[in-house]
Amino acid sequence: MFKWNKLGKVFTPQDVEGRSWLKEFAQAPATLVFDDFVRVYFSCRPPADENGQYVSYSAYVDLDRADLFKVRHVGEQPILSLGDLGEFDEFGTYPVSVIRYGDEIRAYYAGWTRCESVPFNVAIGIATSCNGGETFTKLGNGPVLSYSPEEPFVLSGPKIRRFNDTWYLWYIAGRKWKVVDGRAEPVYKIRMATSSDGIHWDKLNKDLIESRVEEDEAQASPDVFYANGKYHMFFCYRYSSHYRGRENGYRIGYASSINLIDWVRDDAKAGVDVSEEGWDAEMISYPHVFELDGSIYMAYLGNQVGRHGFGLAVLDGKLE
Repeated sequence: MFKWNKLGKVFTPQDVEGRSWLKEFAQAPATLVFDDFVRVYFSCRPPADENGQYVSYSAYVDLDRADLFKVRHVGEQPILSLGDLGEFDEFGTYPVSVIRYGDEIRAYYAGWTRCESVPFNVAIGIATSCNGGETFTKLGNGPVLSYSPEEPFVLSGPKIRRFNDTWYLWYIAGRKWKVVDGRAEPVYKIRMATSSDGIHWDKLNKDLIESRVEEDEAQASPDVFYANGKYHMFFCYRYSSHYRGRENGYRIGYASSINLIDWVRDDAKAGVDVSEEGWDAEMISYPHVFELDGSIYMAYLGNQVGRHGFGLAVLDGKLE
């Protein structure tokens, strides 16, 4: 099994001042490495409105490359504007995944809209940046990956990668809604699409990771990394009901593949779990794996799915 040494919580959104749109949550961290700092994108929220409803913005924090616990800067404004009336991202952009491509930086993001019978629906959009990833301009007013006959709702959690000149987008797609204690809860599975240009996508239309804790297990945040001759995926999973506490809450799983289509799940290898106490004692989720200066790091969320920030762990050894 892998062994991840937890380094602690790196960023706490409640410590940030002067940004009314950033009051809590630092969800779904995603990194972009610069010469002397590491930019970590995340999703955050202002306080709820008078009806108890939230919106979600995407933002970034710059960490010193030589000391990842040193915050150098927090973005002055959200990296993306919310959509206009009736658009797919009117009420939120969460999560986001970024990649460099030529002189630009592309962001793949999930846009949220509110619904009446269930709380929300989600689809995936693209935006580009020409100012170093500080702000992004959307490709258009609609999504590039949306629901379809095979994937009827909740396309979210995009993770973008390029391997051998092919674009790969891992994401989640809704399977069903379950009403638990009067509340609609989504069940979603990990999926993949491929592209030659990163804009027009061919869906595989296949669940990649088998369920383990129950048939209605929900899976998210599939982060894929190539090392030592195979592909490694770290992801998170949870029970479909009563998952907001320690017993049924999010955990981090692991799978491997040699062809990016057929995956062998082995959560015992994941090598990271909840702590005995503290900010990540109830759940750990939304892993993001990245390499920096000879080390492999994992950024991840703790209790309440990142309400109080994200932390870091470093791999002891190699991905093999």
